Amino acid sequence: MSHFSTLRTKISDAAVLQNSLRDLGIDVQSNADVRGYQGQRVRADIVATLEGEYDLGWSQNADGTFDLIADLWGVAKKHNQTELINSINQKYAVNKTLAEVKRPGLNNANVKLVVH
Repeated sequence: MSHFSTLRTKISDAAVLQNSLRDLGIDVQSNADVRGYQGQRVRADIVATLEGEYDLGWSQNADGTFDLIADLWGVAKKHNQTELINSINQKYAVNKTLAEVKRPGLNNANVKLVVH
């Protein structure tokens, strides 16, 4: 029996996700195994290698969005999973916004980014 959970996300930009994870000091791998309970593994497109025996992974769907795959019980043994996932989502949102602002045609846009 698998201990992995799959959660839908609104993440759709692999490069921004990888950069966001690196910004948070998390090691990132592409097309790698997500570690779970008792050595179980599942393949994912992007893997955040966490301290301890458990990882977070993201697999791309047909619509371009990514699902988060993790043994959440295992992740919670060493990390506050809510804070960890929220910090990743927040960093992704900020980096995605900054990437969009830098697109051609938005050079003179007056953008003020406020993070709470």
